[in-house]
Amino acid sequence: MTEMLIHNPASDNKKEHNFTLRILAQLFSVVFHPLFIPTYVVVFLLNFHPSYFSGFSNGSKLMLLLTTILNTAFFPAFSVLIMKGLGFIKSVFLPTQQDRIGPYLAAMIFYFWAARVFFKFEPQLSPVLPAFMTGVFLTTVFALIINIFFKISMHAIACGGLIGVFLVVMNSNSMLMTWPLALAILITGIVCSARFIISDHTQKEIYTGLMVGLACQLIAAFIIL
Repeated sequence: MTEMLIHNPASDNKKEHNFTLRILAQLFSVVFHPLFIPTYVVVFLLNFHPSYFSGFSNGSKLMLLLTTILNTAFFPAFSVLIMKGLGFIKSVFLPTQQDRIGPYLAAMIFYFWAARVFFKFEPQLSPVLPAFMTGVFLTTVFALIINIFFKISMHAIACGGLIGVFLVVMNSNSMLMTWPLALAILITGIVCSARFIISDHTQKEIYTGLMVGLACQLIAAFIIL
């Protein structure tokens, strides 16, 4: 009884730290949601790459950005909301393998279309961007297949793809990629750690996601570039 009445300040501090850590983990999971990563990549290349878009007008750049946002973020997210409204999935957070089948199929369609749009910009547009979007499409194909066996981490796939496309740009020798690649690795470490904290993903699901995202970008670059 005496032990029950004793207040332990250290326990309160631990709970407060755990709560803060989970809030930060949730924040990073939202900011670096898989649907946003393609847009971040295009925004980075539009603003920092010295040659990929040198001949593009501001209107053309805006159209590329809007195409990316609509096909890789807005339409896939809207599809998930429709599926939830129709009762095809239980939650927009896609907690089960069954819930992820429909969204994967929808994302495949939109990513494939985005890749086709990027190819239409050639030869004015560097082939790195069509290759990147093709890699994004391939990740959804492999993720859907792997989803049959276990729930691979979407966040890890996106982070692996982020590192992959930066490696491709670095290999093209068209831009110094030291700090962007270091930043991508840092983001990957933070996001994957966040998923360990607030999701039920296992190490296998996280690490497999990283390898799939990275491999698909390298495969697409090998085929197209």
